Amino acid sequence: MPRIRELEVFRLVLPYGRRPESILVRLTDYGGMTGWGEVVDADPKTWVALEEGLAQALIGVDWEHPDELSPVPGGSAADMACWDLWTKMRGVPLAHALGGTRTSLMATVRIGAERNLESLVARVNRHVCAGYAHVTLDVHPGWDIEPLRAVRRAYPALGIGVDALGAYTDIDALEALDAYTLSAIERPFAGLASLGDHADLQERVAAPVLLEVSSAAELDEAVTARAGRALLLRPAALGSLREVRRVHDRAVRAGWQIACAGGKGTGLARAATVAAASLPGCGLPCDVAEPPRSAQIVDPPVGASGGVVAVPLTQAGLGHRIDEDRVRRLAKESYSV
Repeated sequence: MPRIRELEVFRLVLPYGRRPESILVRLTDYGGMTGWGEVVDADPKTWVALEEGLAQALIGVDWEHPDELSPVPGGSAADMACWDLWTKMRGVPLAHALGGTRTSLMATVRIGAERNLESLVARVNRHVCAGYAHVTLDVHPGWDIEPLRAVRRAYPALGIGVDALGAYTDIDALEALDAYTLSAIERPFAGLASLGDHADLQERVAAPVLLEVSSAAELDEAVTARAGRALLLRPAALGSLREVRRVHDRAVRAGWQIACAGGKGTGLARAATVAAASLPGCGLPCDVAEPPRSAQIVDPPVGASGGVVAVPLTQAGLGHRIDEDRVRRLAKESYSV
């Protein structure tokens, strides 16, 4: 039975891009075993919630399973740390504890809009040469048909998905993209307020419309409206791994395909994404291409090799060693109880 005697919370500034921030939670039980979790690009209220409520919720409290603690103050970071600790104590990988059965995953790599078509094709070529069999192209009105045509012409057998980033209002423009044999049309319209438009688009195209939701209730609405045939599952956005499984199970019952994606961060959130992506039904390529391996605090780094992501099954918990010295060097602030 886990019983937490100490916790530490770190706010990290990460050494890449626009220097994003992550909050890490480290839990230690009375036997000295530790569990780690991460929330990426956290709302400022998350830090306050952790300071005010996490110790009271966990220190000295007996529990048999992480689901008993949900919701934990601080959201996904604390929940992930509880799962990491619990699975380590039982000697099982997180993927197996969640019900995962897969040992490896196909990865996609996201490619933003380029300055010209030649640059785009060259960038796709680099990833194809690195072993990727699938890419996801960011598209928006004015940058969609021509890039798709150029990439499809260069790579007739390549798996291609598009992420519209909610930029469209014209269904006809999105329907035209379907001619290029897409694996999915992701986030075509802003938010889920226009489920009718999503349903209309899904009626017109062969590719599954891929929706992102923030709860099982939102997914229920989308399924009822027939607003798509695929789910973008972001474990970090759902607050707990219990909710991740609920949303996953609902999508599977509806016959929807699932693609898993994670926040950038330090690699911890990505590790939880890989564990979730090992669940049955997560057949669409997963997005764990970032952050850069050099910026991660986990060993081995989370990412794809030859376009394939290995699910860590030889170690219990998240399956990665934490570089605690680097965590403390990168920490902007921290506290312990």
